[in-house]
Amino acid sequence: MIRKSRKSPREVLMDTLLRQIPKVDDLLRLPALNTLAAEVGAAAVTEAVRRTLDRLRADILVGTVTELPSTEALCAQISASCRASRLPSLRGVINATGIVLHTNLGRACLSDRALAAARGVSQGYSTLEYDLTAGERGQRYAHVEPLLCRLTGAEAAMVVNNNAAAVLLILSALTAGGEVITSRGELVEIGGSFRMPDVMAACGAVLREVGSTNKTRLSDYANAISEQTRALLKVHTSNYRIVGFTESVSPAALAELGRSRSIPVIEDLGSGCLVDLAPLGLRDEPTVQASVKAGVDVLSFSGDKLLGGPQAGIIVGKRHYIDLLKRHPLARALRVDKLTLAALEATLQAYADGTALQEIPVLSMLAQTPEELHQQAESLCRRMGGIGVTAEVVSTENPVGGGAVPTQTLPSFAVAVVPRDSAAALEAQLRQRPVPIIVRIAHDRCLLDMRTLFPADLDEILQAFRETAS
Repeated sequence: MIRKSRKSPREVLMDTLLRQIPKVDDLLRLPALNTLAAEVGAAAVTEAVRRTLDRLRADILVGTVTELPSTEALCAQISASCRASRLPSLRGVINATGIVLHTNLGRACLSDRALAAARGVSQGYSTLEYDLTAGERGQRYAHVEPLLCRLTGAEAAMVVNNNAAAVLLILSALTAGGEVITSRGELVEIGGSFRMPDVMAACGAVLREVGSTNKTRLSDYANAISEQTRALLKVHTSNYRIVGFTESVSPAALAELGRSRSIPVIEDLGSGCLVDLAPLGLRDEPTVQASVKAGVDVLSFSGDKLLGGPQAGIIVGKRHYIDLLKRHPLARALRVDKLTLAALEATLQAYADGTALQEIPVLSMLAQTPEELHQQAESLCRRMGGIGVTAEVVSTENPVGGGAVPTQTLPSFAVAVVPRDSAAALEAQLRQRPVPIIVRIAHDRCLLDMRTLFPADLDEILQAFRETAS
């Protein structure tokens, strides 16, 4: 006689709970979900119901649910799931990390003027490639080229979609089929495994390394020049520094060597700084104007780093070379759209007007003094205490981010929140809100760094902690 095995109490409970899970149709008839369906559509609610019941079923099977939620609680879960699924994947967040150029969070925040300009050209038609004076087709570079030349001192300029694209275009147009001489200490890799040697190979150029990792002299470049040399390349090591027993060649010296041998000198400046950052406590970050003045033939830099504009690869230099780039087939493939050009023109205009430090968020954030940040942190901490949150003001040191000024940090202040459960759980709660709040964790506390918070962020932060406390 074969005996049937008895189910364990856990298995019996699991079977009971699974049988008691409401049917989809029964839930859809509930008034609360009918109201939700009228707001977001029946299909979205039905999908949310099925998604919620599938999750409930899975939780029962693994034993994390031992009691069915009430109908009201289940409707609340369905509503939350439905609303979360309708949120855009790419949306704004509150950056409470203190890192101004946070690559994962979109780098530079645009100024009000840049936002208005982008909105203005996107709501209707625009003069993207139309010359109002001549009444005929124009050049899209014309919207920013005069400003870039005025601000940098260059003869000509153009813009592509990022600095990696700028380097790709420059090397493809000017060095394909020949050699490019570069210092071993400047063979950079940026995010996404974008390596300078690989870019040269993709452009049809041959890399000729000179010098050593820590020391490269002008004679190293001079001795390497041959009939195959197409350019001398200098790369600003914006995301790392070699310190100690070092030597490198200045842009001016390299430019003089290039002129004497009739070879163009190219410089990848990376971060693209148009103002001296030393008064803000950031030293040794070269400006675009200095390289142009030094005689470098072609320079490229990013628009969304220290410049504080939209993502773009900005190229300035001698007119002869820029004209060659504009005519290259890659230029069309890498060109920027009207929103980028409008935002970039507005950003550059702030520099031309002398209001960049006040208008451009990147610069105004970097310019905040420790005293100002401490006052802001004290104010937020008091308001947090008023809603029952345990917190204190702490000092912090933050990098600029975005691969800029790698060896230097800026002093700041943050509100350190002591969580009721764990810092990891609180961080996840804040991150999963409709308007996510991105924080750092230190010593099992969540830090809200003041340097990257806008005044409008504070009410949203306080509301988030009211909800987490309730």
